[in-house]
Amino acid sequence: MYKSVVAIVGRPNVGKSTLFNRLCRKRSAIVDFESGVTRDRKYEDVEWNNKLFTIVDTGGIIVGSDEKLDHEIRYQAEIAIQESDLILFVVDAHTGTTDLDLELGRLLFPHREKVILVANKVDNEKFEMELYDFLQLGLGDAIPISAAQGRNIGNFLDVVLNSVPSTVDFDETEDESIPVAIIGKPNVGKSSITNRLIGENSLIVDDVPGTTRDSIDTNIKYHNKKIVLIDTAGLRKKRRIKYGVEYFSSMRTIDSIDRSQVVILVIDAIEKVSTQDQKIASYAFRKNKNIVLVVNKWDLIEKDSHTMSKFKREIFERLPFLTFAPIVFTSALINQRIFKILDLILAVDEESRKRIPTSQINKWLEKTIIKFRPSHASGKHAKIYYCTQQGIQPPTFLFYCNNRKLISENYKRYLHNQIRKDFKFTGATIRLFYRGRKDDAEQSNE
Repeated sequence: MYKSVVAIVGRPNVGKSTLFNRLCRKRSAIVDFESGVTRDRKYEDVEWNNKLFTIVDTGGIIVGSDEKLDHEIRYQAEIAIQESDLILFVVDAHTGTTDLDLELGRLLFPHREKVILVANKVDNEKFEMELYDFLQLGLGDAIPISAAQGRNIGNFLDVVLNSVPSTVDFDETEDESIPVAIIGKPNVGKSSITNRLIGENSLIVDDVPGTTRDSIDTNIKYHNKKIVLIDTAGLRKKRRIKYGVEYFSSMRTIDSIDRSQVVILVIDAIEKVSTQDQKIASYAFRKNKNIVLVVNKWDLIEKDSHTMSKFKREIFERLPFLTFAPIVFTSALINQRIFKILDLILAVDEESRKRIPTSQINKWLEKTIIKFRPSHASGKHAKIYYCTQQGIQPPTFLFYCNNRKLISENYKRYLHNQIRKDFKFTGATIRLFYRGRKDDAEQSNE
């Protein structure tokens, strides 16, 4: 069933992101005293009285500004206004009606039938008595709330539910989408790639590093599969991260990796693999994420018949733990091999869901042990009895042995490499556990 879309709009620093976080009940949008923190539009589901609708956070609109970024923010907000079923026009009860509010009111007036005026920062009854000032906006009475304190939020949500055309019962929703985090250093082209994949300028793209501050979710459908593309802020070196907005942007990127199933690591073809790329990739690997490597700006490289294979060797020399990950060489600028990324996302997700029958995995184990038997430096006899696949996403294998401590790290790596060789699991991280007769399972080093 269709979920109604509700957009939050207003001038900078009136509390739009605070209200967004309050409604979706998590710190999804970055909130700071600095104005202009929210730049792209951001989507989350809101549940109230067992009903669901989608809320959209937008950047603060500055009408008439000549700044390029202000134009981009206004463009993103206008998209949200056009695609929404309901608009929440947020104003600041502390400052009253400003010239920017009046300009924005004129912008929204053609859509007045779907506009609700929301006066934020109404922390007590004193401010409620002064809301008549907002009548000059021509959008009716303002609903008083305090997003920071949660004051009157319940009554406000009742009004929202009564104003939207349709909602979805919370119990009926089932998310079968593939969450994909697009990660990498700042200014490697993550937002440009995302825009190409979704076919519209949904995210602000600029040649200034750090334009994307929040992690932005965008839903698309490809070959009848739902994919959620999460465009993230670039991860800088820790010593370069200042506390505040940039710090929380980095934390949001880490959170995006944690909640994803597939990670797209974007590498700059000009700069190649840096130490920061290694750290980002290592974190995704340690979190057992499925990984696709994307080398962007490939159009800027002088090439011959060996350039691509040489570049792959250099990548895996710097990222030896990701030799299982597929690589695609792209250019977001000229749309080169961009949709190959979507093909790899589906392929890697399918690999992570693959199950090997117990009979097949044990035939493989028997042949593998005959080829190279386990041994231990103490001279004690190590024996592996059988193996089963315990789970998927990531594929997880449990090896039953006489004593897990007798299985050396070298032999664990041997089994891991043989599973990769014979069963592939391309792009999917795999986990191997070992259990002795009297032991709990212990994970191997991959």
